[in-house]
Amino acid sequence: MSHPVDIHVGRKIKQIRTLRRLSQTDVARQLNLSFQQIQKYEIGSNRVAASRLFELSQILEVPPSYFFDGLHDNDNAAPVQDKNMQIVNALAAIKDDAIKERIVTFIEDVAGVTVARRA
Repeated sequence: MSHPVDIHVGRKIKQIRTLRRLSQTDVARQLNLSFQQIQKYEIGSNRVAASRLFELSQILEVPPSYFFDGLHDNDNAAPVQDKNMQIVNALAAIKDDAIKERIVTFIEDVAGVTVARRA
């Protein structure tokens, strides 16, 4: 049985990987691992060593603390996180990059923020 912290860290890995539009294979290659290992990290069945978590933070361009954000939040935060992932997954399913860009711009306008784009 997976530890709740490992599950949380795995979800955060998947969340930021998806937001960065990287596949499990993309991340695995940079870490010299198999994509199956990334899958195991993401579901929390394998723990991520501190050194590996640091490498992931560099690849995914987030501070190492990102993976622990929200760890002690109350149970009401889980549905919001799931809703965020639904939005990310739906956006990722859109094949037309121009449409994706228009949707992201709309979301940024509504939220009043601008998300840095990767070149």
